[in-house]
Amino acid sequence: MKILVINPGSTSTKVAVFENEQMISSKTLRHSPEELAPFHKLTDQFEFRAQIVEDFLKESGIEPQNLDAVVGRGGLLDPIPGGTYKVSEDMLEVLREAKNGEHASNLGALIAYEFTKKYNVPSFIVDPVVVDELETLARYTGHPMFRRRSIFHALNQKATARNAAAQLGKKYEEINLIVVHMGGGISIGAHRKGKIVNVNNALDGDGPFTPERSGTLPLTQLIDLCYSGKYTLDQMKKKIKGAGGMVDYLGTNDAMVVQERIKQGDKEAELVYKAMAYQIAKWVGRMAAVLKGEVDAIVLTGGLAYDKDFMVKWLTEYTSFIAPILVFPGGDEERALAMGALRVLRGLEEPKIYWENVIEHTSH
Repeated sequence: MKILVINPGSTSTKVAVFENEQMISSKTLRHSPEELAPFHKLTDQFEFRAQIVEDFLKESGIEPQNLDAVVGRGGLLDPIPGGTYKVSEDMLEVLREAKNGEHASNLGALIAYEFTKKYNVPSFIVDPVVVDELETLARYTGHPMFRRRSIFHALNQKATARNAAAQLGKKYEEINLIVVHMGGGISIGAHRKGKIVNVNNALDGDGPFTPERSGTLPLTQLIDLCYSGKYTLDQMKKKIKGAGGMVDYLGTNDAMVVQERIKQGDKEAELVYKAMAYQIAKWVGRMAAVLKGEVDAIVLTGGLAYDKDFMVKWLTEYTSFIAPILVFPGGDEERALAMGALRVLRGLEEPKIYWENVIEHTSH
């Protein structure tokens, strides 16, 4: 089975071709500000990026009509359960109009569907960031004007959970896991028998602080700062996401720089970095309560999971009493996308239909 993977980012397009589980070709195509300047909206970049993907296939000596599937990174759709979805016109309408916001990942399905039209190759998306499998109690916020949103690293969480289940000799749908994705954003998910029933909103500031996000803050202090007259709306949003957390404390969002500072004896760097681990551990404890203590493993993934000297060590000290710790560093998005399509091609999973699975929410 030959599968083309398209993973658009804000300044890059990652493309890869898999033959079954084996990656046979890949490339990260960087886009300079000058290249992207003529495009006013992200969707205006569609033809530019689609042509880049076609060129990549030509360079790799792969005929598009010989592909068995094309899979794109899922974008900001309406909330849906996890799984592999067939790209459809109603899905594309939501992405073209950016009904839930503009994001480079919106282009993934659009480009993938172009191959369906031109070469009659089936196109899919897998576990987009809007995957929503929250149980009813998890949706309550504490005020009926506010609703808990499920936006997190669903693709990596699901893929890593499946890898962890395989390592345990079980099916993902048979076990309970707490998966901790640690990168620029951090999400901690409670996986119960194949569904993520509770997870912090890693996009909007819920959860532990991260290398560049503030996480959950004391509400009254936050409200006072909002009305202090010192900051604009955009500046306040930047404090929550982009200029908060470790980067505001230490002047860098690069964990490797902080690790080196700790090794050189920087006590402030150690305190801040350990405080981040402390907050992550507290959220792991929350998810253990959600699962009523029935946890088969705690799974650490994302870029920070490479840090065995500090982050993995500290989290093991804090949380290993709950369940064994499994570590899967990084987040191979291209492989996760390809494997989602491969499960469908092999008949192990039925492709889902977008409009049949959209979740309608009421405020909690």
